[in-house]
Amino acid sequence: MSRDTETATPGVGPQQLWPASVQPRRGRKPAYSREVITEAAVALADTEGFEGVTMRKVAARVGAGVMSLYSYAPDKETLLNLMVDHVSGELPTTTALTGDWRADLKAIAHLQRAHMLRHPWLPAALSTRRIPGPNTLDFLEHALAALRPAGLDGAAKLEVFAQLTAFVAGHVAHEIAQSAASQSPDRAAAEARYLAAVAADGRHPELAEALSAPGRPLAPEATFTRFLDRLVDGLDTD
Repeated sequence: MSRDTETATPGVGPQQLWPASVQPRRGRKPAYSREVITEAAVALADTEGFEGVTMRKVAARVGAGVMSLYSYAPDKETLLNLMVDHVSGELPTTTALTGDWRADLKAIAHLQRAHMLRHPWLPAALSTRRIPGPNTLDFLEHALAALRPAGLDGAAKLEVFAQLTAFVAGHVAHEIAQSAASQSPDRAAAEARYLAAVAADGRHPELAEALSAPGRPLAPEATFTRFLDRLVDGLDTD
């Protein structure tokens, strides 16, 4: 197995990735930095997907030798942790909260959706266990503050935020897939004909009734808002 395809447990722990304080480095200043390498990896993932990110491609983008990058990110899992936290720095964490926790939670979800659409590799990345870096923790702190008026205990607030993030990631992944499928009108027409035939066979009355009901707005933003309202408005804080 080549080092580019390794996805084992990260070789760098969180305190090494994000030390509380940075000690001055002795000797010659390094030619590259972890930030530069991470930015290059993010740019690759945004255009090619995370599966298209290899240390060889990252090295070519920054003009470095492949082996020289392994001192910054010894494996792809470490690199992904760095990438996730790097783009998390784009999320605002100082926006004033209204005190209406449901409204604030919905606003946070809309921020997350826009963020994940900018970085389509993120939903899959967030579905696996990540080591939270400083930017990720800052956004989590903001979300927990938004939930304070709900009167939930700490564990419940963490669960609500995890549930919200999982919903947004799943929805965005579906949006991306639907957008790709819409590029094939013949396929969409074939699927519509198939469902119409199934609904008319008499064995699926519930489906037939559902398909005959007036349609809802299909604009991505409107669909997301409708689903989000159902989720957040239905949360029980008792």
